[in-house]
Amino acid sequence: MAQHVLIVDDEPNIVLSLEFLLSRSGFSVATANDGEGALAAAREQRPDVVLLDIMLPGMDGYELCQALREQPGLESVPILMLTARGREVDREKGLSLGADDYIVKPFSTREVVERVRRLAGEAD
Repeated sequence: MAQHVLIVDDEPNIVLSLEFLLSRSGFSVATANDGEGALAAAREQRPDVVLLDIMLPGMDGYELCQALREQPGLESVPILMLTARGREVDREKGLSLGADDYIVKPFSTREVVERVRRLAGEAD
């Protein structure tokens, strides 16, 4: 069974690109464009990895990361923050709130797939 990835981003072009890339790499993919939708999607089908933008409408990525860590059954889901916020303070904040990894946009598609595989436990 394919590993399941939840992409959370409000930029349609980024979502389409990541969805295509990860689907082509063998993952099943769900998407959400805000924090509330992401929580609902994660409760409905527990993802193996969450790709999470920080700048989201309503609940931001930091708040969503914290909410996922506090949600029974979702507290151990690996979270990869994928964001335009490249300052060290942003990275440290994301990791301190429970993110497992952090990539700054623009990103290498190969690097995203490799890190998702590693977080999903598929790495060689």
